[in-house]
This record gives sequence, structure tokens and C-alpha cells, in this order.
Amino acid sequence: MKYHQIDNGLFKKNRKKFMAQMKPQSIAVFNSNDIYPISADSTMPFEQHRDIFYLSGADQEETILVLFPDALDPKHRELLFVRETNEHIAVWEGEKLTKERATEVSGIQTVYWLSDFEKVFFDLMTEAHIIYFNTNEHYRQAVETQTREDRFIQMCRDKFPAHQQAKSNPILQEIRGVKEIEEIDLMQQACTITEKGFRRILQFVRPGVWEYEIEAEYLHEFIRNRSKGFAYTPIIASGNNANVLHYVENNQQCADGDLLLMDVAAEYANYSSDMTRTIPVNGRFMPRQKEVYNAVLRVKNEATKMLVPGTLWADYHKEVGKVMTSELLQLKLLDKADVQNENKAWPAYKKYFMHGTSHHIGLDTHDYGALKTPMKAGMVFTVEPGIYIPEEKMGIRIEDNVVIQEQGEPFNLMRNIPIMAAEIEELMQNG
Repeated sequence: MKYHQIDNGLFKKNRKKFMAQMKPQSIAVFNSNDIYPISADSTMPFEQHRDIFYLSGADQEETILVLFPDALDPKHRELLFVRETNEHIAVWEGEKLTKERATEVSGIQTVYWLSDFEKVFFDLMTEAHIIYFNTNEHYRQAVETQTREDRFIQMCRDKFPAHQQAKSNPILQEIRGVKEIEEIDLMQQACTITEKGFRRILQFVRPGVWEYEIEAEYLHEFIRNRSKGFAYTPIIASGNNANVLHYVENNQQCADGDLLLMDVAAEYANYSSDMTRTIPVNGRFMPRQKEVYNAVLRVKNEATKMLVPGTLWADYHKEVGKVMTSELLQLKLLDKADVQNENKAWPAYKKYFMHGTSHHIGLDTHDYGALKTPMKAGMVFTVEPGIYIPEEKMGIRIEDNVVIQEQGEPFNLMRNIPIMAAEIEELMQNG
């Protein structure tokens, strides 16, 4: 891994939180992701399943975590199974976790080779009455491939039909949504790397450069700072491309007088950051561009103040909609009749701001976290309003990542990333 080793105390705390909510005589199993094929002998780069990483820190394929708080043998209350390594694997694939190294990374004392899993697991299941399956219940999930977790669940249902079943996901949604201080530090590192990338491109962007060249500048800066690269597929959208919310082609030339919307950010140690900045290609906002830009910035600042303990996510978005409506009236994009006659299910402001303002962020860019219960201190959210005006060839979005505090306004993890129009102009023109 490129990142510095994480103190295993974080993973110990995470397991303790999860096991505290397990039912008596229950066992929970978490599988690593598969390595997905492309064609022939080509594969996609491995990405660890975030849940097993969250609970163990193990960041390699063919890994299984088992939690069994009521196991009769104390050494079987936390177990990690890893792929057995050897000299051949070391030569062809590089270093893999030894048992000793797996303990060092995870804090789990009992480590077995994966080849022992079937025998050990059967023995544990004779003691357990309930098994927790780790199904994907994220509100944005749209998985079409069969995962390693899916195959494991099917195997258990076939071999252990008398066991009761429970869901890991509700527990994970709750505990992963509230970050430990170590996690916030890792996310801050991701945001700091993103800042370096953004400052780099402020010196690079000019009329005539291509969107993919800007993407390459970000990637260079991210990797040289110990990131694997992008936390998500980057959006580098110049001119009218910014009005396509998930524009990812990044293959057009940046023109003089256009704005450039960049929704791009680094990951660090599997933790995401999520930044959007909109800048003038030629280094200077035109009056109308600046007017709309400052309106979006005001909405972002007002929305940020609302992210406090006790806020309900649905109510928050309604309140942000009211602020946006006021700004759109000032910009003459809406009039009073538009608002008075609006469809309450799709308010008038949605014509120019059609997406949500905030989502959880953490190990996943659209992270786990409770959305139907009040917000809590330690949750980390994006704040990302935008105004999109195709008829003016203009799309502006601004996005920061903030941590909800016990008292006061959220702490902005992107506080050092230039955001004021004047500062962006100054850095682009004078460095």
C-alpha cells in the first residue's frame, strides 16, 4: 500500500462497536472483494471491500473476518483468515500478509490461512445460533455482478439451513456514519492531497488546454502524495459540459471565456475526499459568471451552518431549497410566479439545482450513515450546491467536506482549498 500503516487501535474500536450490537450466540462474517476480470488475463486493480477494511485494516484479496463474541474458546472471538503466502507468490505478486503481519495490521491475535476456513468455520457454527450476513443495502447501490459475499451467503444457506439470519448492514450504517478521530485525520489527509492537486491546476489551466490534460495533472499530484489516485471517477467539465451532472468523458478543449467545473478528489488509505471547484479558464470571471458563482457560494455557506446535531437530512434539503430559491430570484432565473405556482414535489428551484446538497462521505464517497434519524457529531458530509444554466453555457458547483461538531458550525476539512472568486483569480494570474 502507498499509505502509511494505520494504528490498529482504530480497527479494534470498530470491531468492539460492531460486536456490542450483535445478538447473543451470533457470528458475523465479512469477505474481501474479488479481483474482477477484464478479458484474457487482465484484471481491474483490486479494491478492498470497505466493511472488512473498516473492521480489520486488512487490505488484500482472499481475506475473511469472523466475529463471534460468545465463542467458547476466547481465541475464536475474533479471527482473520488470509491467503497463505510463499516465495513463489512473493516473486510474482509481491508481499502478502503473513500471520504475524496480519496481527500487526488488524490487532487480531488469531490468524489462520484461508485453506483452514471451512474446517474452523464449521466448528464455530456448531456453537452459533445466528449468522450475520453482510448484504449491500446502501440507498444508491445498483450491483449487477455476483460478489464474493453473495457466494458465501448462498453457501451458508445451503450448508447451515437451521441457523437464523441477521443483517450486518444496519449496524454498519450506524457505526460507520460517525467517524472516529483517526478516520477524520485520514480524511483530512485525503483533503490535503486534493488541495495540492487543485493548487497545481490553478497554475496549469489556460485557454486551449484539454480536459484530459487537467485530469492528468491531478492524478500526478495525487499519486506523488501517497494516494492511489482518484476517490471516484473525475469530472473535468468545461463550458456547457458542466451542465451534464456526471460528465466523465473529459475529452474537450477548454475555451477562452468558459468556466471549468471540476468535481475531482483524492483518496488516502481507502478514505475519500470529494471536492468541486469552478474556475474561469482564462483566469478571470466575467461579471455574470461571478454573480452566479457568489450565489452558489452563499448557498453553500448557509447550508453548512445547518449541519448540526439533531438536523434531519430530509428537512435540511428543504431548507437549503428555500435559500437556493431566494438566490435564483435575485439572479432573475426565477420570478415570484414561478415560486407561487410550483409543484411542491418538484419545486421551481429544481430547474437550476436538481440534485441533493449533501451526502455522507468516508470509506465510500457516498458513504454509509443514517439518513432517517437526526444527525450526530462526528458525521462527515459533503456540501455541494450548484446552479446550472445551459442557455448561458454555464454550470457552477462548489463542494466542501465538513465534520459535524457537538457545538457550533461544522469543521471544514477543505478550509485551505481556495474558494473565493478573488483568490482563485489571483492564484491563476499571479501564482
